Parts: sequence; structure tokens; C-alpha cells
Amino acid sequence: MQLAVLRLKAENPDDHMILPEAISAEPVAMLAREGDDGWVDILNFTLTTLLAAEENGVTSANVDEMKANPPTPSVGKMLGATPGYGERVGLSDDFGYNIIKKIGNYDEVWQRNLGSGSPYKLDRGVNALWQSGGVLWPILID
Repeated sequence: MQLAVLRLKAENPDDHMILPEAISAEPVAMLAREGDDGWVDILNFTLTTLLAAEENGVTSANVDEMKANPPTPSVGKMLGATPGYGERVGLSDDFGYNIIKKIGNYDEVWQRNLGSGSPYKLDRGVNALWQSGGVLWPILID
């Protein structure tokens, strides 16, 4: 991300490119105050929902149809068509639907904020789902 910001600040950003080789790697993670287990659960469920939505082809554009006709039981549960998902962390069962409807799946969020729809134009790289050569693997929603 730092290189993308530096490229964007250059006099002629299009004259610069970010090479594909990794020159460093450091983990980036969500943080929550120690002892706030409820908030940690909500953060983890939200990230899992965004990744699982991407993996299952659920987008902000098709989430209404997917909720009305879930292609799998997991998608039905994630979107609140089948009860039991949100209540685990004290949220409504349609919290996954609401997140995806408002901000999209993980790829939609990435593209809008860091990728092709942003000034940074970053490729997903290791931030892609495992099926696409990345390291992200959503846990099973059941």
C-alpha cells in the first residue's frame, strides 16, 4: 500500500509501476481492545461474511435474489434466509445480508478502496481468495 501511495503522489503516476516481486511482508490484522470478546466476534463474523460472499458469488447487485433463492444452505444462513447465523454474536440473522447490500463482498470492497476503482489500482495478489492464488480462506458458515 505504501508504494501505491507514493506512486499516486508522483508528478506523473502513470510513469511508475509497482513490480510484482515482494520485497517485504508484514501481517495486517483487525484490532480490538483486550477483553472485548463480543466486538472481536463481530469483526471476525463480518470478515468471514465478506470473504464467503465473494467465494459464493454473492454481490451487492445480486444479494436480494440470493437471499430469496439461496444456492446453498450456507448462503441462506449467511444472508438470514435461514435463522441462526447472526444470533451467535448478538446480531440479527440478516446482518450478513445488510453488510453485503451496503458495501458488497470482499472483492467489491477491495476494488472500490484499493483496486481498479480506486486511485491506487492495486492487484489483489496474496489478498485474493485461495482459489485465485491468494491466502484468504473463509471459514465455513454453518
